[in-house]
Amino acid sequence: MPPLVPTSREICLLALLFAGLLFMSASLPKNSRQLTELILPYSQVVQEGGGDAGAPTLETQYTLQSLNRPLSWGLGQVPQTKIVVHVPGWTIFDRLYFCNGTMFVVTDQPESIPDRSLMTSTSLFIENGPIAEASRLPTDKEMQIISTNEAARLFGTDAERLDGVTWFANDPKQFITHYYHWSAELFFGFWRTYSSLDPSIPPSGNTSLPTPRRMIFAHLDAANWRDYAAMNQWVLRSAFPSISMEFMNDWKERVDMGRVFVMDRVVFADRAAAMHGELFLRTQRTAANAFALPGSVNWWSTIRNNVVGFAGLDGLDGGSVKGAERTPVITYISRQEWGRRMLVPEDHDRLVQELHTLRDTYGYEVNIVAMDKLTRIEQFQLAGRTTIMMGVHGNGLTSLVWMRPTPKSTVMEFFFPEGFAHDYEYTTRALGMVHYGFWNDRSFTRPDVPPVNYPEGFQGNRIPIDGAAVARLCHQRLTLSDEADD
Repeated sequence: MPPLVPTSREICLLALLFAGLLFMSASLPKNSRQLTELILPYSQVVQEGGGDAGAPTLETQYTLQSLNRPLSWGLGQVPQTKIVVHVPGWTIFDRLYFCNGTMFVVTDQPESIPDRSLMTSTSLFIENGPIAEASRLPTDKEMQIISTNEAARLFGTDAERLDGVTWFANDPKQFITHYYHWSAELFFGFWRTYSSLDPSIPPSGNTSLPTPRRMIFAHLDAANWRDYAAMNQWVLRSAFPSISMEFMNDWKERVDMGRVFVMDRVVFADRAAAMHGELFLRTQRTAANAFALPGSVNWWSTIRNNVVGFAGLDGLDGGSVKGAERTPVITYISRQEWGRRMLVPEDHDRLVQELHTLRDTYGYEVNIVAMDKLTRIEQFQLAGRTTIMMGVHGNGLTSLVWMRPTPKSTVMEFFFPEGFAHDYEYTTRALGMVHYGFWNDRSFTRPDVPPVNYPEGFQGNRIPIDGAAVARLCHQRLTLSDEADD
C-alpha cells in the first residue's frame, strides 16, 4: 500500500494552526522568576507579592519548602562553633558538632573557649569524694576542641543538621525523676540560660525566642524521666506542646551511624560541670549559675503562664509583678499523712486554727491541702492563685514556682530547729518573691539565713511550729505590702 500523502487542504490547515500558536505564545506575559524562587517558603512569596494571596494554609506553607539540607562547606573552611552564652554547667553553642558520641567545638581561637570541665562531664552519678570528682572530669571521648583544618580532615565536606534550638541534658537519671529537680533545677536552668537572649520579656511572657524543637537526654532511657506524681510530663507538655524528646537509645542510633551532625543552636546543660560554679558553691543549686547572665525580671513568666494556663487558669490575669490578688490566698501544704518530716500533731492543729482565725477576721482565703490528694490541674490552679504558701521542707513546696510574683508573694518553710537547706529558699528568691524560714517561733529571711545543716530530727515527725507566730507574719506581709504599693 503506497504511503499516505497529506492533501493541500490539510497542509494549509496545519500551517494556520502553527501560526496561531506562535501568535498566542508571544502575547502571553513572560515569567521572569528564577527556579530558586519556586521553592521559597510560602510566607516569603506572599510577602514579596504584596500579601494579596491571603493567609497561608498548612499545605501551601510546607509543601513549597525545600528539605532540610546538610550544612555543607565543600572544599572551604568548616563553619566555626560559636559560644553565645556560658556559665559553669550552662552553655549556648551555635554549630556544635558531634560524631560517634563525641562533641566537637570547632575554633581557630581555642584560648577563647572555657575549660571543658565547666561545660561537660562523663555524666556519672554525683558521688562525694576526690575519686568520684575526678571520674566526672571530661576526656576526649566527651568533648574535643579542634581547629578548622582538623575538622575538615575529620568531618569531610558536610554535616547533617539538627535544625532549630535543641536543649541537651548531659545528666544521668539520678535527679531527673524528682519533680523539684526537674522543674526548679533542670527546667529552671535551661530557661534562665536561654531567656538571657531576650532580656525584655514582659509579664505576659511573650518572647521573640524560638521554641526549642527537641530535648535530648543522651544518658537517660525513655522510661526514667517521669516522676512518681506525673508532674514532670505535665510541665514539659504544657510549657512546650510541640517539643520532641530523644533518649539514650536514640542517641546510640545517631552514634552508630558514624555520621557528623551539627546542632544549629543548643543549650547544653551538665550538672557536674555546674558544680564548679561560684554561685552553686554558695547555694548548692545548679541553676544558680545561670543567674549571673542578663535577663528580664519576668524571665520565668513564659513558662509559668503556659503551665498554669494549660491547667485552665489565666496566667495573664494580674500577672504583672506590680499586681496583687484582691483577696489574698494562703495555702498550707500539709505533710501530716506523709509519714516523714511532719509537724508535731498539736502544733499542726494550732496552726490550722490560727489560719482559720485569719480567714474569719480578715477575709483571707485559706486552703489546708495535701498535694498528693489533689489532681494535677487542682495543684497548678491553686498554686497559681496563692499569695502565701507554707509547709514543712519537702517536695510539695515545688509548687511555689507557679505562684505569681507580686509584692505580697511569700513562701514560709518550716524546719526542725537548727536545720536549713537552700532548695526552696533560693528558688523563691530567684522568682522575685520573699522566703521565710521557721524554727518553731523564730523566723529568718535573707540575708540573715543560717548555714546549711541537717541535724538529727530534720527528717523526723516531731517538727515544732508556733502557729500564732506564723499567722502574725502572714498578716504583716499582706498589710505591709499594701503600704508598699501605695
